[in-house]
Amino acid sequence: METKWTIEEVIRSRRTIKRFKKDQVTLELIKELLDIAVWAPNHKMREPWRFIAFLDEGKKHLAEILKNEKEKGKFSRPMNQEKFERLLSIPAFVVVVMQVDPRPNIFQEDFAAVSACIQNFQLVAWERGIGMLWNTDQTIYSPTFHAQIGVKSGEKVVGIMQIGYPDMIPKAQQRTSIEEKLTVITNPIQLGED
Repeated sequence: METKWTIEEVIRSRRTIKRFKKDQVTLELIKELLDIAVWAPNHKMREPWRFIAFLDEGKKHLAEILKNEKEKGKFSRPMNQEKFERLLSIPAFVVVVMQVDPRPNIFQEDFAAVSACIQNFQLVAWERGIGMLWNTDQTIYSPTFHAQIGVKSGEKVVGIMQIGYPDMIPKAQQRTSIEEKLTVITNPIQLGED
């Protein structure tokens, strides 16, 4: 009999995966995972996200764009052949895009919603044995990168998700005790104290 993981077990066991098996992740499965992920909280149901999936030859196209961006980028080193081959071996990529609202409060709410959606995506995938790396290097800010992958004016790339079945799962890294990160207010007079 199959046992289901609890939410706590999925959250605590999820890891960022950097090495993937060659097994493919199908478009149907990616759609299924995203259909669940979009149940993230989002203010006034704006659903500020959209997704661009790169599979098969599309992965090669994305890897070549990333390589070209790295070669001309002033913020990173050029991509060597080994790194390029590693990108080509990743089973799937999903670029997560957000509609940018010029109002700061709406931008923050939408960015938080998209980030929650990405975390949902990672967690539901992890529950099914699929790992991810949420890539946010300088390339995601490049206008030429945006143009080459179909990101429109008024949109922001929140991350490039590398997706596949884990070849190696890293050990857990210790988290700081919540005692060091939690402030408890039981009396408003405390707010003025140092």
